[in-house]
Order: sequence, then structure tokens, then C-alpha cells
Amino acid sequence: MSHFCRDFKLVLTHTLSRWVRSQIVECRRHGTVPRWAVGCAHDTPRNLDVSGTQAKLSKPARGTLTYEISPLSLCNVESGSISGIAFMDVLKQLFEQHFRTPVERVQPLQGQLGGSGRKITRLANGTVSAIGIVYDVREENAAFIEFSRHFRKHGLPVPEIYAEDLSFGAYLEEDLGDTTLFDFLSNNRTGQNISPEVLRAYRKVIAELPRFQIEAGRDLNYKVCYPRASFDRQSIAWDLNYFKYYFLKLAGIPFNEQALEDDFSRLTKFLLSAGRDYFLYRDFQSRNIMLRDGHPFFLDYQGGRKGALQYDVASLLFDAKADLPPELRQLLLDHYLEKLAAYIEFEREIFLQHYYAYVYVRIMQALGAYGFRGFYERKLHFLQSVPYALKNLRWLLHNAELPIQLPTLTDAFKSMLLSDKLQFLAPEREGLMVRVYSFSFHQDQPRDETGHGGGFVFDCRGLPNPGREEQFKQLTGRDAPVAEYLDQQESVNQFLASVNSLVDASVSDYQRRGFKNLMVSFGCTGGQHRSVYFAEQLAKHLRARNGVEVAVRHLGLQSLRQ
Repeated sequence: MSHFCRDFKLVLTHTLSRWVRSQIVECRRHGTVPRWAVGCAHDTPRNLDVSGTQAKLSKPARGTLTYEISPLSLCNVESGSISGIAFMDVLKQLFEQHFRTPVERVQPLQGQLGGSGRKITRLANGTVSAIGIVYDVREENAAFIEFSRHFRKHGLPVPEIYAEDLSFGAYLEEDLGDTTLFDFLSNNRTGQNISPEVLRAYRKVIAELPRFQIEAGRDLNYKVCYPRASFDRQSIAWDLNYFKYYFLKLAGIPFNEQALEDDFSRLTKFLLSAGRDYFLYRDFQSRNIMLRDGHPFFLDYQGGRKGALQYDVASLLFDAKADLPPELRQLLLDHYLEKLAAYIEFEREIFLQHYYAYVYVRIMQALGAYGFRGFYERKLHFLQSVPYALKNLRWLLHNAELPIQLPTLTDAFKSMLLSDKLQFLAPEREGLMVRVYSFSFHQDQPRDETGHGGGFVFDCRGLPNPGREEQFKQLTGRDAPVAEYLDQQESVNQFLASVNSLVDASVSDYQRRGFKNLMVSFGCTGGQHRSVYFAEQLAKHLRARNGVEVAVRHLGLQSLRQ
């Protein structure tokens, strides 16, 4: 950044806003701050007086509101300031202009856990409240605003758009409360037992979906869709490659590149054979549906485009962390098809063939997102959804047969289900998770997958080695003869007692401090006998404790199998 960019400031009157905004758009487009140009818009100032490190623009004012524009803040939209005006100031101004009353309370609603990049804030006073959004992708903002107004014309329950200023990437929308469908589901279930109130809420949601897809989709302006106007071959390729490169590759799942691409081509051709002249919501899932007074309201359709009917109902019913029981999914699918029949004629069997293909592609898209955010960006909470997605894949492989052959993709799915690394990605828990590894010192030591930083590493190579005895060479530390041999060694008993004492002390301390993860690793020469034995013995010991979950992974044995 030049010295000019660092020090240059503008002081201008309210009447210059159009000129300033055109400059802001250029700066945001190029990621830099150019020298301010004269004559770029209708409200170009008449006089530009540059003295020292400050410039002053003057023009007869028709208003009294003034802004100070700092090019430094223009250079970095992520800094929380656009053109020297804090994001919050833009939202407050929109609020006060619309409601004619000042903001008294500000509450950020989305922190680092979100994946969209939007800044979402509740603004309120004693009588009114609204949700402010700031996001720097103009096309998505424009799509959301236009779709919202269109859906409201059709009487669909979406937020009212109160005010907007897209030059700052900001808009103000109706406050729909704090309860998402996912929250309501989570608070009204015990395992797979889901309350009747939740079922009624899902039925209401399902009943509205055909209205979005068909009724409102007929006269929607698809020209504003971003990044594609339809869920076409290019859109599908993006999703499939997202899955391939950010999930399969980063999770270490082996596959033949060309054979997988051949399967992707067959799957894409089949997906595109479904009717696609409908509105595809794109992210129709439980976190994007609000419940207010028992009625659903819908959000986050800015990625919508033309596409097949099957995609959105698949997104809702196979939403990973919602973890709906198969029987409930079928009940809700039947309810959707019943409602859909009021709008169009269709053959149920053909619909369902395409439906399960879209379930697969939606799960792959979601896994790609989990991999990108979790494996690549190291936002590890995203990986908590992976076990739920694998559970859905397991059900599909056993219960949903496609009319096309996808051998390489199917093998990749099966490898995912057998992957120790993926099965190790446990869902979020209340208690302490202790991950216990065995490994060979001839190979890489275990890597911490939780972001906690690691834990105990115990070297078992100084203890008697069953691998030197002929009768044990083909066995492992999980086999009874090996365990009995080691149990008889006094040095082994003393080593195990010391391990248990050290780990017990840490477990007690971690529980007291509310920590969620502890890692314990045992290494030996081959990773087959002693390390495996100690990992199994520690796991057995820890499973007797309250509030502790234990997962065991034998890296040396995994390498031997390969």
C-alpha cells in the first residue's frame, strides 16, 4: 500500500454519497485503494483541495450528515470497516432511517462457528428489533433481496426486507426470533425418539416446499441467480469435485481418478434426466428454517436456481446432524409427495429413482463442505457432522438401489465407512473423549485430529516382545494368547500400573476443567503386539469411569492390513 493510501482522507458532505459509493465499489472489486478520480459520477465534487496528507472535498451541501472516508479501511473489507464507516454504523443508520427511532441494543448472532462469512447482528430498542446482515458478495445479497420480495408476493413465510445499501453490502430484515427447526428438534428428542410436536413442525415445513418450487418458481427472475442460473452440469461438477478434492483426498480415501470421473459422468447424466424446471432452494435444511409461534419461516435461499424437485426434500430429510430416523424420513417423504401431487402429475417410482440419486449428490456436497472447513481450514467443529453423514451413506448403500452402476464411487463410499480416521471423528459430546492409539515407531506417530495438540506417548519397546516368539508372530496384542503372555510379565504389570495412574490423574483434571479431548498413544517396534495390548488395556480401564468415552485406533495393524 502506498504512503498516499495510508494517509489520505476525505471529508465530504452527505450529497456526495453516490460518488463515494462508486469509488467504494471499485476499491472492493480490485482489493486496493486507487487515487480518487474526479469526474467519476453524477455528484462529482467541484473542488478538490489536497494539502499535506489530507484532501478536502467541498460542494454546496443539501444535508448536514458528514462522513469521514479512510482509504486504509477500504483496502481490507474484512477489518470490519468499509470506507471508514464501521459495519455497525451502516446497520444502525438503516435501522434509524426505517424505524425513525435509534438503536439501543446490539447483539452479534453469528461467530466463528458459521461457514458463510456473513456478519449477522440483531439491532433493537424497547419497541422494535431487526436483523442486520453485512456480506461483501453483492450478487448473493441482490439475489436474496429480490427472492425475498418475490416470495412475499406469493404469500410465502420469508423475512421482510426493511432497508438495504448494497454498496456497503448491508441490508436489514425482519427478526424471526432465535429458534431454528434444528434447535426445536434437538430440544424435543431423546435419541431416536422424536416428539409429536417436532413431527408437526416438519410436516408444516414440507407442506410449504412445493409452493417455493412450483408456485413461486413459475415467475421468478432467474437472471439474478448466483453463481449459476440452474443446477446444471457445471453446478454438479463443482459439487462432485468439492467432494473429491476436499473430502476424499484429505481424508485419505483411495480411488482411481479416471474411474471415479467416469462414475461422476454417469451420475451427472442421470441427475440431469430429471425434470428441472422448478425453483431449487439449494440449502433447504433445518438450520435455515425458523419457528415463530409454531409456524415455519424460511431463510438462506440466496443460492437458489432452477433445478430438480428432488434436491431440496433430500437436503431436508438427510440433513446430517438432524439425524432423522429412517421411518420418520419415509413418513415425511410420503407427506411431501402427497402435497406435490396437488401441483403437478408425476410417477412415484421414477421420482424416487432420481430422489435417491439427489440424496447421494447432496450428501457428497455436504461432505465436501465439511472437508473444506474441517480438514483444510482446520475448523474442526465442522467434522462433527461427518459421522452422521456416514450413517446416512450406510443406510443408502443397504436400502436404496440406483438404476445406474457406479462401482468406483460405491467402493469409495465403502472405504469411507471402514476408515478408522473418519470413524474417529466423534460427534460433539458433553463428557470427555479419550482417544487411544497404538503405532509402530518405524512409521509416523499418531496425529491429533481434534486440534487439542496431542497428549501422552508411551514407549513400550523396553518391555518383553511377544513378536520374537514363533507362536505369537501371526497374532496381535488383541489376541488372548498374547495378552496372557504379557499379563505374566512383572515389568508389564508395573508399566501398566504407572500408565493408569498418570492417565487417571489427567482424566480427573480434564473433567474438572471441562476439557473435551485427551489423546494417549502407545508405540512399539512393529505396532502389532505390545502397543496394541496396552491400548486395549487402558481403554478397558477408562471405560469403567463415569463421564468418559473411549475410542481406540491401531495404526500399526491398519498398515499391516494394507
